[in-house]
Amino acid sequence: MLDLPRYLLGVAEVAVLVGFATLAASSLRARLLPGFSGTPAHLATALLALALLIWAAELLGAFGLFKPLPYLVAVGVVGLGLRRGVGGGWGYPSGAAASCFSPRPLGERRNARGEKPSKPEGHPHPPLHAPKPGKRGGWVAIAISLAIAAIAVVKFGLDLKPKLSTGMTGFDSTWYHGPFAAEFFQSGSTWDLHYIAPQFLAWFYPANAETFHAIGMLAFDRDLLSPLLNLGWFVGCLVAVWCIGRPFGVAPWSLALGAIALSVPALADQAGEARNDIVGIFFLLAAIAIAVNAQPNGTPRRPSSVRTYDRIATKSANSPMVAALAAGLAAGTKLNFLLPAAVLVLGLAMTASRGDRRRSLAVGGLAALAGGGYWYLRNLAHAGNPLPWIGEIGPISLPAPNQALGGREGHSVLGYLTDGRVWSDWFLPGLHDGLWFAWPVLLAAALTGLLLCLGRGVNPALRVAGLAGLAAALAWLIAPTSASGPEGMPRGFESGLRYLAPALVLGLAVLPAALLPRVARWRGSPMAEDAEGVRAHGGGPPRQDPRATGRPRDRTRGPVLVGGLVVLAAIAIGYPVQRHYLENRYTDPSFTTPGLNAAFKWASSISDARIATTSTRQYPLYGTDLSNQVQYIGQERPHGGFVPPSTCSTWRRLLNTGNYDYVVTSRDRIEPNKPPYPPTARWTEGPGANVVLREPPTVVFQLADKLDPSACR
Repeated sequence: MLDLPRYLLGVAEVAVLVGFATLAASSLRARLLPGFSGTPAHLATALLALALLIWAAELLGAFGLFKPLPYLVAVGVVGLGLRRGVGGGWGYPSGAAASCFSPRPLGERRNARGEKPSKPEGHPHPPLHAPKPGKRGGWVAIAISLAIAAIAVVKFGLDLKPKLSTGMTGFDSTWYHGPFAAEFFQSGSTWDLHYIAPQFLAWFYPANAETFHAIGMLAFDRDLLSPLLNLGWFVGCLVAVWCIGRPFGVAPWSLALGAIALSVPALADQAGEARNDIVGIFFLLAAIAIAVNAQPNGTPRRPSSVRTYDRIATKSANSPMVAALAAGLAAGTKLNFLLPAAVLVLGLAMTASRGDRRRSLAVGGLAALAGGGYWYLRNLAHAGNPLPWIGEIGPISLPAPNQALGGREGHSVLGYLTDGRVWSDWFLPGLHDGLWFAWPVLLAAALTGLLLCLGRGVNPALRVAGLAGLAAALAWLIAPTSASGPEGMPRGFESGLRYLAPALVLGLAVLPAALLPRVARWRGSPMAEDAEGVRAHGGGPPRQDPRATGRPRDRTRGPVLVGGLVVLAAIAIGYPVQRHYLENRYTDPSFTTPGLNAAFKWASSISDARIATTSTRQYPLYGTDLSNQVQYIGQERPHGGFVPPSTCSTWRRLLNTGNYDYVVTSRDRIEPNKPPYPPTARWTEGPGANVVLREPPTVVFQLADKLDPSACR
């Protein structure tokens, strides 16, 4: 556990990081998206702050400098630099910025530096009529949607609560999410590959989500924040779905349906774990939210100044870039977001005017690469291939590790689509358990929402959202892990439904925006007139800046005060919670085999040790203070390959080379008709290796001396 001064020091470090990142992001958002206000503006600011935190970690980690002090300094310098360097009046684009981002050339906006034109209405490009603001829904709808969202948050919190007494116990959390974060924290490097159990070439996975866990570890020297982070991502998803419906006047309905989709059992394993599906979903939803809240054409009939006009033009020009950045962050989180991210970037570029499409594609592509390209560049450097899972494209051979993927046998849902027995035995029960008994309604509603977005006359950003959602569904359909397991026995289908969740959440979030305006038109409701403007222009009219009218209004004091009180309460509650968490973390594990449970309990009291292992699950071996260095024993191969040793002599040489203090030899499960212990346990036995723990299927040895490779039996 942490004493009070160390706990408060960690809190202060987190506060400084968040503060500087938010300071920089707010200035950047004011420049890039000056026409945004309210919740979408806060969402965009949060997105940019998260990107800045990742960029600082990647930059330092590329040189092995991802350590507490350098990281604090880097984020602080970026925060102060952007706050001061963006220049001009905060929130307004300078002439230089306008020339870079506005669709009109600088010569046509010679007054963009602030001079008031004599006749604003005589602007060389007369603005169009502003659409009427879409109705935000009555108080009853808002109250119902907030109640549903609150229930979803409470449910997520209840699912999270047991992890505060046990530590993270999910398979993927203990297999690679946790070890990646701990390795970043220990080594200070995000560039080097961390070889874990040789399954699915997992050491090449993108790691945006794990970077945030490592940031929390830097602050506290513990993983105190790790079980809580996904709660923050969950709330962020709710904010994003609200923003998706907001410009169309259906935010409450989008929030309610999105909250329901985010609460399906297939996503229950995100609570209290380091799973990254909810992280990728947030970034994808944020990308769509920013895109639909842009206002390409809607401006006041008589803008108060050319500066106000330029704010609106800049809002239109830059929102696809920020949305593409969010898409790139999703692709840098999990592989199954690569396809929807690519569709989103390409789709947003195609919504630009014909002459701007190439430039928009280039800018959007660079923004997406900034969000997630680091990990694929790392793969390219280590393996010669940004996607080492793909060894050939038709007749073209690509550099890739020459080894089997390992793990479960790969099969896709697409391969079983016409297999009636698999449907009756596996798919239908899996859909019932993973998406509730109402899964036909949920899937039909989500598909309807995505398809309606493709209809004629639909807002272009919504059309892109529909294409991205369908791409996410396609990625699930063809993924080799969506129906993994032995032939005809896709045991991984239910767990793989989390790959379908992005399409489900997005489809339900856009359904009200695509459907309700149509219903209103059929009924002749006034909402139809509002919907026409919203569909054409993408949102309500911009709010005039108080500084342009001379009537400044401060509406932030109340929310800031309430937010401050909430933060203080969280800090006060957090101290006893962290004591409880650290006192009970992996002290009585019961989530795997008896032998591994015993080994994890043993490791919780070990510090500063070098531990070798053959267990796929390895995160608990890092110890309570995360000071143990843990390494799966294997041999490196060309192009980033990594395989387990096949002989006793090789095994012993690798142990000797690593100078390990302990070795945990284990199978991942107890299987009938197989020896209770792995061959590596027998290979380790002998002089210099003392047994610390023996319980099937695990043996823990303390290595007192070098092992003789020539003495293998």
